[in-house]
Amino acid sequence: MPKRCDVTGAQPGFGNAVSHSHRRTRRRWDPNTHRRRFWLPSEGRWIRLTVNTKGLRTIDRDGIEAVVARLRRNGVKL
Repeated sequence: MPKRCDVTGAQPGFGNAVSHSHRRTRRRWDPNTHRRRFWLPSEGRWIRLTVNTKGLRTIDRDGIEAVVARLRRNGVKL
């Protein structure tokens, strides 16, 4: 599963895990992404998006039609 949100563009953050002895090893913070199906009433079909929780709130606020229009304006093929 790709760890990148289709709506917000959130991707993993990288940094160091610091132990008790202050030994540093590289680690990553993955966004909380999920594959979700959304119904597009204007096209009469389902689409699949990889979204994080902020992306889901954006879809709830703006509506799936507006979010899909914004994605297509940015060149994303759905």
